Amino acid sequence: MTRAAVLRASNYRRMPWKNGGGETVEVAVSPEGAALSDFDWRVSMATVATDGPFSIFPGIDRTLSIIDGNGMQLAIDGDDPLLLTQDSAPLAFAADVAVAAALAEGPITDLNVMTRRDGLRHRVERVDIDSRATFQPAAPTWLLLCHRGALTVEWSGQSVDLGQGDTLLLEQVGDAELLLEQPGDVELLLEQPGDVEVSGRARCFLILIDPV
Repeated sequence: MTRAAVLRASNYRRMPWKNGGGETVEVAVSPEGAALSDFDWRVSMATVATDGPFSIFPGIDRTLSIIDGNGMQLAIDGDDPLLLTQDSAPLAFAADVAVAAALAEGPITDLNVMTRRDGLRHRVERVDIDSRATFQPAAPTWLLLCHRGALTVEWSGQSVDLGQGDTLLLEQVGDAELLLEQPGDVELLLEQPGDVEVSGRARCFLILIDPV
């Protein structure tokens, strides 16, 4: 079965960074309620206001996207610094190597997607929608995060509105998982999700999570 849920930005969990240097806004995590030390996958946003090192997450791969601000340089595992801006493609790298961040000009906000390397892999795509688009969920866990703007999303006869920061989650679940209390507004449980039709104007991020 596939569970469809709308995760509202107003309900996201706020928590301190692993290294205590700031605050992260957790969009979704699996298993639900998992700590920073034992999640399988995690999607979050964070504001970076000062230069400094990233937290180390053993056994984790991550992808980072700049979603607000003037950019940030990352020196990853001793390599030459890379400048990331809102126009840069999402950057994938290991989360268990040394990473030093230096702000280009003022604070930034980033989107982080992380998966446990021995069981999962992920992909992040930035998509700008200016009218209509059609997506085919092509992974057991599929998220559409509306970063800026607003969207109407239709799938399997259902229709929901996504405001700034809201996320649609489509996730394959087993019978036991259906018995657990889940976050968000559950819209539908279905055997096979169809196309997802999107209309509106927004900058979005598609997140696909697969087993290795």
